[in-house]
Amino acid sequence: MVGSGFQNIFKIPELKKRIFYTLALLVVYRIGVNVPVPGIDSAALAEIFNRFKGVLGIVDLFSGGALERFSIFALGIMPYISSSIILQLLTVVVPHLERLSKEGEQGRKKITQYTRYGTVFLSIIQGFGISYGLVQGNANAIPAAMFIPLTVITLTAGTAFIMWLGEQITERGIGNGISLIIFAGIVARAPAAVGATLELLRSGTMNIFLVLILLVFMALVVAFIIFVEQGQRRIPVQYAKRVVGRRLYGGQSTHLPLKINQSGVIPPIFASSIIMFPATVASFIDVPIMQTIAEALQPGNVWYELLFIGFIFFFCYFYTAVTFNVVDVADNMKKQGGFIPGIRPGKRTADYIDKVLTRITLGGAIYVSTVCVLPSIMITQFDVPFYFGGTALLIVVGVSIDTIAQIESHMLTRHYEGFLKKAGPSVRSR
Repeated sequence: MVGSGFQNIFKIPELKKRIFYTLALLVVYRIGVNVPVPGIDSAALAEIFNRFKGVLGIVDLFSGGALERFSIFALGIMPYISSSIILQLLTVVVPHLERLSKEGEQGRKKITQYTRYGTVFLSIIQGFGISYGLVQGNANAIPAAMFIPLTVITLTAGTAFIMWLGEQITERGIGNGISLIIFAGIVARAPAAVGATLELLRSGTMNIFLVLILLVFMALVVAFIIFVEQGQRRIPVQYAKRVVGRRLYGGQSTHLPLKINQSGVIPPIFASSIIMFPATVASFIDVPIMQTIAEALQPGNVWYELLFIGFIFFFCYFYTAVTFNVVDVADNMKKQGGFIPGIRPGKRTADYIDKVLTRITLGGAIYVSTVCVLPSIMITQFDVPFYFGGTALLIVVGVSIDTIAQIESHMLTRHYEGFLKKAGPSVRSR
């Protein structure tokens, strides 16, 4: 049961240490969100932010409010995500990177190092574009010759520090560090969003009926996300009987579970990152063509939504192909004497799994696009004073499910009850 599950967390020293370590680093991150970049004119920044509230609103959502305050973490974790996307794409086409990806732990460390270099490079470019745009908008309180290099260095260092925090959470904490940082930023803005909505209710700008409709709609979206995220396509697998020494092994039936949304929350995060990079820079540069680009890439605009859907479909298929190698799965199944009934082992099995995976990934891509786009369009049409659309809901629910699953895994490994009630007799601690 849930109550005993939470109690059992504190009975496992390693798990308790990991959770407190994760919470401590997230607190450090939230403190940094409130530390402003030196030399900024807050009034001029607020004016720029209000002018491009659409595109900057979603950037601010992923940075946890850091962009609106123009804190040291204003760039957020997006340069790191963009760098990861570039490295994963290059891994497919660059032989050297492809070899590194197959060299195990050492190869992964080398790719991680390249990702860090790319993060710093992208942070410098994005930091320069934003600082130059702020100077053009007279948002600098100190001379431009000092403001631009100081801002670039501060923002780059802030992003590098967030990247380090995310890696530490992944290695020594619980859950995926990068996803949890985005999750913390979204959740931290919820109280302010509730306060803004209540203020609009008191002033009569919004009516209670509309708020109730939005709350019911959000609840339905959350329920739909949970339902689909738990969905699987189970491919039956039969293991042949083998005689090893004097013992008979195998003969049992099992299944290969394929999630409908195999790529999780990665596609909307990656898609948002790619769109936000040019949109953010364009917003701060006072040139007609750049302003046109910034307006076209605002949530609710047809060009933004079409690009967003296209990138979601691409990354659903791309990330699934990168993380789930059907050839390796088929080979491992063959080595262990397993086969899919009616399908020959080896290449035929790999082709069959690939065919099934391609079909369910299409459904997963449609599901992710629907969840991310439709609520956002509705919220834009109703002029809700905060950006908490489908992308945010998908990330919050998806990261929560993944983190709880990891905690559950730690608890069950050590023979403790998890959060969910299991069928049959309960598993007690030893």
